[in-house]
Amino acid sequence: MTLDGRIIVVTGAARGLGRAFARACRDAGARAVVIADIDEARGLETAAALRAGQCDIVFMRYDQGDPASIAGFGEALAARFGHIDGLVNNAALATGIGGKAHDEIDIETWDRVMQINVRGVWLAVRALTPLLRKSALGGRIVNLASDTALWGAPRLLHYVASKGAVISMTRSLARELGPDGIAVNAVAPGLVLGESTEYVPKERHDLYLNGRAMRREQTPEDVTGPVVWLLGPGANFTTGQTIPVNGGFVFN
Repeated sequence: MTLDGRIIVVTGAARGLGRAFARACRDAGARAVVIADIDEARGLETAAALRAGQCDIVFMRYDQGDPASIAGFGEALAARFGHIDGLVNNAALATGIGGKAHDEIDIETWDRVMQINVRGVWLAVRALTPLLRKSALGGRIVNLASDTALWGAPRLLHYVASKGAVISMTRSLARELGPDGIAVNAVAPGLVLGESTEYVPKERHDLYLNGRAMRREQTPEDVTGPVVWLLGPGANFTTGQTIPVNGGFVFN
C-alpha cells in the first residue's frame, strides 16, 4: 500500500472523491500529487490544504470537456515532471443530471455527459500515456466507473452508459498498454456521501443503505484503499479489472 517515490495525477481532485484520493496518495508516501480540476479556486484551496511533509502537492487547471486543455495538461506535466507513475481518472459529470427517464433526457445533456465521462477519459489516457511509459516503477491507470453500470440504475441512463463505457475501455486499454508495463483498472463505487450526491433523492439513498451487505452509508474514505492499492506495487500483476466498492450492494 506504499506509493513511495511515485508521481500521481488525480483529475477532478478539487473536492469529493478526488480530494480524498489525493489525500490518500499523499499519506501513502507519494513523491508528488497533482490536483487537476476545472475549478481553479477550489483546486488551489485543496492543494494548499493537503500540503504536508515531503510530498509535492501541485494544482493544475484541467478541463476534461476540452481536448485542447487535456493536451496542454499533458505538456505541462511533461515540462514539470518528465514522467508520471499513476493516473486516477476521477473527473466526471455526475451532479444534477439524474432523475429523468430515458425519453426525458435531452440530446445536449446526453452529449455533454459522453463528452466528459467517455471522450475525456480516453483523451486523458492518450495525453498521459507517454509519461506513464517513462515510469521506472510501472505505470498505473485507475479509472473511476460506477456500480450503477453493474446493476443498471434507472432514471440515469446517460451516466450509467458512460460508466459502462469506462469499464469497457479499461479492459481494452489493459490489453493495449500491458506490453508497456502499464496496468489499467477501474473501481466502481456505490452511492458515496458528498457534495456530488446531495441532490440524489432519499429513496435512492435508502435503496443502497437497505440493499448493502454492510448496512451503513458509504464515505469517500471507503474507496481510497482500493485506489491506492491499484496505484502501488501490490497490484503489479493486476490489470483489466473492475472492482466494485459498495459494501456489497452488487457483486461482480
